[in-house]
Amino acid sequence: MFKFGLYFVVTVLVIWSMDTININGIFKKNANPTQAKIFYFFLALSMIYLVTNFFYDLFTCVKIF
Repeated sequence: MFKFGLYFVVTVLVIWSMDTININGIFKKNANPTQAKIFYFFLALSMIYLVTNFFYDLFTCVKIF
C-alpha cells in the first residue's frame, strides 16, 4: 500500500516538474506531434518508475517504514 501511495505522489511531482520543459525545442522542425506526445508519455512513465523505486528502496533499506 505504501508503494502505491508513493507512485501517486511521484506521478504528481514528475508531471508538475516536466511541465517546465519546452518540449517543442527538443524535436526537429516538422516533426510529427503524435510521436512527440508518445515520447513525452514514455519519458514521464520511466521517470515515475525510476524515482518511485529509488525512494522505495531507500526507505526499505533505511527501514523508515
